[in-house]
Amino acid sequence: MDDRPANLVRTTPEATPSIENAANLIERLRRTLLFSDLDCRCRDTLAAALDRFGAMERRRLSRQGLTYARDHKDRIAAILTLLSELDQMTEGEQDRSVFEEMALLFLEIASSAKAGAAMLRAIEDRR
Repeated sequence: MDDRPANLVRTTPEATPSIENAANLIERLRRTLLFSDLDCRCRDTLAAALDRFGAMERRRLSRQGLTYARDHKDRIAAILTLLSELDQMTEGEQDRSVFEEMALLFLEIASSAKAGAAMLRAIEDRR
């Protein structure tokens, strides 16, 4: 069973293209196309186009990473709203399961913070 709050949708960056995957694809294209039997002028034009495409792909992935980081920030803000109920709780709480629920919210904040930081670091690596 999933212990995450139902209103928080997990973004999975693992399922998204990485800059390494994009760079590998562009390099494979470059090798295949540039070392085929093209005339010199066409090869230069193609090389420049591949360079532009690579730069555009890095920017696209950086924008996507920033969007994911913002999603994680929003998720943390939503969880903090749920955690505000902690202020009304006492040590004499009859339903002891609420302590575990609050603990899970703290773990979710940690997980989202780690994922958001990873997204932002990946943007830095894309320069």
